[in-house]
Amino acid sequence: MTDFAALLQPDRGQPAHLLHALRGDAFETWLGEQPERSRAAVAAALFRARPGEFVILPGDKAGNWAAAIGLPDGAGPWDLAGAVAHLPEGDYRLADGDPGLAALGWLLAHHRFERYLRAPEPFPNRVLLTGEAARIDETVRLAEAVALVRDLVDTPAGDLGPAELAAAAEAVANAHDATFRVTQGDALAQDYPMIAAVGRGATHARAPRLIEIEWGNPAHPRVAIVGKGVCFDSGGLDIKPAAGMLTMKKDMGGAAHVLALAQLVMAAQLPVRLHMLIPAVENAVSADAFRPGDIVRSRKGVSVEIGNTDAEGRLILGDALARACEDGPALLLDFATLTGAARVALGPDLPALFASDDAVAEALLAAGAAVGDPLWRMPLWKPYRDLLESTVADINNAGTGGMAGAVTAALFLQTFVPADIPWAHVDTFAWRAAAKPGRPKGGEALGLRAAWEMLRMRFR
Repeated sequence: MTDFAALLQPDRGQPAHLLHALRGDAFETWLGEQPERSRAAVAAALFRARPGEFVILPGDKAGNWAAAIGLPDGAGPWDLAGAVAHLPEGDYRLADGDPGLAALGWLLAHHRFERYLRAPEPFPNRVLLTGEAARIDETVRLAEAVALVRDLVDTPAGDLGPAELAAAAEAVANAHDATFRVTQGDALAQDYPMIAAVGRGATHARAPRLIEIEWGNPAHPRVAIVGKGVCFDSGGLDIKPAAGMLTMKKDMGGAAHVLALAQLVMAAQLPVRLHMLIPAVENAVSADAFRPGDIVRSRKGVSVEIGNTDAEGRLILGDALARACEDGPALLLDFATLTGAARVALGPDLPALFASDDAVAEALLAAGAAVGDPLWRMPLWKPYRDLLESTVADINNAGTGGMAGAVTAALFLQTFVPADIPWAHVDTFAWRAAAKPGRPKGGEALGLRAAWEMLRMRFR
């Protein structure tokens, strides 16, 4: 794993290359203050401090050079990430101020998923110096959490099934002396029938299970976090087309988010009683797979008609949410790669936020804006609950009419959450289809930092 701690160091005045981070409106003033040799280099490179532009500025002696990069309007975590690819190995400090949020992007620009590469290309380390020494540990923990999400999501389903996801959770639990448990087999079928139903079509080696971590002082406020852990989604008997399955290794992205969030909570010793739950399954096609038209009894006792086996994530989350609520948490938060409808509405970068509590929603939105990890609130529009009606069961798992898919999915989940428990649901993509500075193509943490900032501010 990338040694992020080595890449962000306190600035004690040691020699380092200056890095000028410029926004367009400051360019002319900055240029007028530079020596002639720097102005010549800027002119030769056609550098105008537009976002992503970069130029090396010669010094007065060999090795004493600096660099400048153009930034977009508005400070964000990815401002410095683009510079990393241009810079040789060495130590750097900003010419004006400290990196703030941008230190995270600097670190994550060094992260690579190289597990399957026979001969990974060497990647030089660039060390960023900061006067904000008190923020280093937190920034490193955030980088490690984002990298955990990316690595888990990028791992192919053949190497990350329910058992391997449980092993990853156990490693995090053990690192923080937390209680770890797994429910599977007959106990799962008895206590979590919807999780068992979705996963029963998989082979024995990839059998379904409920993964749990508990940590912290029982006297502290209980916080429950639940993540969808569909390690591969074929769609079940309502099978997806080939193109729809290409990225379905990412369907455990919600699980990756809550595992990373649990790691952040425990590493920071947040004063909460944490309960993390991951229902882990593979939605497979086999003679024993659950079927359209089946009726499944949930842990809560609600009967569910299966309108579509490709709407499986909400089923496993329903049982896990019901279990989490039994202990009366002060806050309940779930993450899931739940609907394509959320992506149609908001695109790949903006997770859909649904919340039963306005204060929780506002806190999450404010936290996301503060750390450059935005969310967008969507309505729990109760009249659309009619779209989930069943004539033979209490509820259908798939809405009729093909409209408001993200909303009806959230309404289905709300069925398993008592009205007096503050609850928020994040429908995230957990994926980046095209690379951006500091954000390679593949698995991505979207909404993780917003959730952590909200928890950090709420329970500090």
